[in-house]
Amino acid sequence: MSDKVEYPVQLVQPDGRRVLDREHAALVADVGPERLRALYEDMVVTRRIDTEATALQRQGQLGLWAPLLGQEATQVGSAHALHPDDYVFCSYREAAVAYCRGVHPTEITRLWRGVAHSCWDPSAVNMTNPNIIVGSQGLHATGYAYAAHLDGAEIATIAYFGDGASSQGDIAEALGFAASWSAPVVFLCQNNHWAISEPVKVQSQTPIVRRAYGYGIPGVQVDGNDVLAVLAVTRQAVARARSGGGPSFIEALTYRMGPHTTADDPTRYRSSAETEEWARRDPIDRLRRLLERESLLDYAFERQVAEHADEVARQVRTSTIEMPNPGPMDLFEHVYTTPHALITEERREYADYLAGDPGEAAARPEGVPS
Repeated sequence: MSDKVEYPVQLVQPDGRRVLDREHAALVADVGPERLRALYEDMVVTRRIDTEATALQRQGQLGLWAPLLGQEATQVGSAHALHPDDYVFCSYREAAVAYCRGVHPTEITRLWRGVAHSCWDPSAVNMTNPNIIVGSQGLHATGYAYAAHLDGAEIATIAYFGDGASSQGDIAEALGFAASWSAPVVFLCQNNHWAISEPVKVQSQTPIVRRAYGYGIPGVQVDGNDVLAVLAVTRQAVARARSGGGPSFIEALTYRMGPHTTADDPTRYRSSAETEEWARRDPIDRLRRLLERESLLDYAFERQVAEHADEVARQVRTSTIEMPNPGPMDLFEHVYTTPHALITEERREYADYLAGDPGEAAARPEGVPS
């Protein structure tokens, strides 16, 4: 192993100053004033979606929510690097990615409200719905990518997962298969330093990106609170995948500022000093300081962004509260894409139960409760 110290890719420092990195800066050389402003606006709006959803859960309007506070740069930067025909396989925290992929704000909370099996139509935005099974999306992304490769489609897939999921066997299997068959998949680990109550050092004593090296997969560690750096390295990985170069691994160093989910209390396992240290690296503040340094932030633009964020938050709140409760038989909708004998039978039995069918009751063996 080399003794050379490797530093995460960074293009913008926390104080807003640009970093001299010719290789990676060249990958975002086309990002001018308007695109910088667009990145900033998406980050502000998605933070507002997140805080509104968190408030809705605290008020009893959502059953659960997985906050993304502090991870906006990783999600927005990587999402902006994707092509429309690329396919996203997410975990349960990528609301910002969903927004950037075109998911309407009114759809983001449907699953968490408990009124549907899913939030949005995956085929409309080329992105899967929130996935609660930790790490399984790595296999899904790899399988889809490999199938697309066999079909001759020049696309990339991207699998989002956290540092905790990196310890799951599913991720290890996905890395092994992707490397062996050169599947065009980008593995993006959002290392937010805490897998619920366990620090990242429990997952790995070395940088997580080094796991990729053992599979022969190129990897890069990036400052996950630097939206330009994340955009650059994701563009590089996506281009590699789309051109037949195979899989890549990105470890984005960021921080979960809030709880793991709204069922969690992070004050029980981490210090306020640690949280305050990461607050000084806030991704939105960093981009804001860059805009200020380059005279791209004025009152009119700030007001426009604030008004947009407030309107999106209003849509999220109103649509969530007004979501109609599903009918009992809706439980059987959208389970399979084609008719399935078991579901058909279960639907019939449940319909009989709801109707109190006397024939069904008479056929019940003696001693079996109704």
